[in-house]
Formats: sequence, C-alpha cells, structure tokens
Amino acid sequence: MSVVRCKMAYTCSYFLILITVPFISGFPGHLKKLNNHPVIGILSQEFSVSMKNIYGDNFTSYIAASYVKHLEGAGARVVPIWINKTADYYEHIVLSLNGILFPGGATWLEGTGYGEAGRILYDLATSLNNNGDYFPLWGTCLGFELMTFLAADQDMRSNCSGMDVALPLSYKEGYLDSKLFGMAPDNILHLLASQNITSNFHMFCVTEKSFIEHGLDTQYKILAVSNDSDNKPFISVIEGKILPFYAVQFHPEKNSYEWNTKRHSIPHSAEATQVGQYFAEFFVNEARKSGHKFSSIEEESSSLIYNYNKYYTGLKGIAFEECYFFNE
Repeated sequence: MSVVRCKMAYTCSYFLILITVPFISGFPGHLKKLNNHPVIGILSQEFSVSMKNIYGDNFTSYIAASYVKHLEGAGARVVPIWINKTADYYEHIVLSLNGILFPGGATWLEGTGYGEAGRILYDLATSLNNNGDYFPLWGTCLGFELMTFLAADQDMRSNCSGMDVALPLSYKEGYLDSKLFGMAPDNILHLLASQNITSNFHMFCVTEKSFIEHGLDTQYKILAVSNDSDNKPFISVIEGKILPFYAVQFHPEKNSYEWNTKRHSIPHSAEATQVGQYFAEFFVNEARKSGHKFSSIEEESSSLIYNYNKYYTGLKGIAFEECYFFNE
C-alpha cells in the first residue's frame, strides 16, 4: 500500500491509494487477517447536574451521541459500557469488544461509576496487551485525564483556561515516530499545527512538568502540546510507548457532530472535519487489529447501541446536541 500526500493547497482532502488493505500500523502477528467488523465500547457516565435538573431521576447514565457517530463514521459499531457493574461484567465485555473509548464529560475521576469502571477496564486492557492480546484504548478530554490518573495512580491535573477554545498543536520531538502521527497525511499534520482546529472544553490540564514528576514519561510519549487562553502550556496528545493506548485533551468528535450555539469555538470548516475524521479512522483501524468477538450474533445484536433511543438534548440547553440515556 502507498500513501499519497496532498502537496497542493492545504484545503484539499487527504486520500489513500489502497493496494490490499487500508494502512494499519503495527499489524499484530497473531491475527491472520484484519477484523473488518470492529465493535468498540464507549464508557457511559453519571448524569450531570444540568441533565438532572431537566430530566430528573428518570435515567442513571448517558453517552453523548457525537462519540457514537464519530466511531460509526469510521466504520465501527458501538456498544455502551455500563457503570456500577461487577468485575465479571467488565471482564466479559472487554473480551467481546475490539477497543474502548473513554469519553469526555462532567464527572469525577474518583468515587464515581465512571472512574471505578474506567480503572477496571484500564487494568484489563493493560493485562490483555501485556499477554499479547491487542486491545486499544482511546481517551478524549476527561478520558485523557482518566487515563493519566490511572497510569499515575493519582490526580496530577492543574487548573487551566481551556474552556470553549479552539487551539493548534505544537508537536514534540519524535512525534513522527509515533503510530498516531507517523503515517498521517502531510495536510492533516499541517492543519493541526497551523490552525485553531482542536476543540477544547476543559478546566483542568496536565502539564509536562507534572507528567514527568509522576513518572508517566516511562509509559507514554508526549506527542503534542497546546497553550490555553492564558498562554499556559498543557499536554494535548499522548501515546503509549508500548501499549496501544492513545489520548487527546481536545474533542475530535465535536468538529463534525456538535453544533451547540452557546459554544462559539467549535470549528466546522472542511479542514476541521477532515482532522476529526482522521482521528476516528485511526482508532477504528487500531480496533481492527483485535480478534475479540461476542459469543453469538444474538448477544452482539442485543448489546449494540442501536437498541437505545437518542434524545435531542441540545434543544433543552444541554451541551451535547444528542445523547443516549440509560437506566442500567
């Protein structure tokens, strides 16, 4: 397979010429062929205060639909992962899925269903990969913070001004040696570095100093940083040095799927949607390397998010245009 990089104006789309299969870095030797039916789990989380004020106690957890669309648009199907379940449930679901996405949101990392489930899932994924069973993780915003918290076993975040602001990336030395950026098309790399194209919605950041002090540089590579509204630098992109774990402090899914008129910074240009799509396709292609599957078609079908209704939450002032609500 060869990659054709667009050398014209950076508004052009990136594209691939496929000789056999789409380029997927680090193809695991234990798989005879790619899994072209990837199923990715998205961890649900507790209702936010604003959701409870509007919807009351009718539901216990939710997933923003933009994360689901993000993965589906890159060729995956999605299964919601419930909070407040047993260890046996999480072990079974991990062995049925091909990857997990930890989404952003507005809950705590400790003492919550999101945080406790995240810890179990992170440990299971680590164990699987250490035993040669390829299983990727992705963290977005709060998911990024969760993964760094779990890796360090303590909260290393500091306050920052990263709410409702679009920012460029500043790449770190060696970023082209990473899986996430090593084969990225030139125009995608240029857009990320030259335009305010990453959508940030966070009150906390992880700094390079804190990252190194807590020893995370032994587990993860820092691929890029950004500066918040007060010009404070923070880590924006990390990748596992050995494990297929990836996390970004920004929201790739918002560029295409979130249109809240109260949020003024979300970029919706053609270039912004290309960038968001790149990250989605990268992670779904990572999930294609996993051979996990459900025990039966019936179990798989009953687990998919198609079984649940979406709600037009943006109409009621919620930060997300649409959400899936659960009572599990």
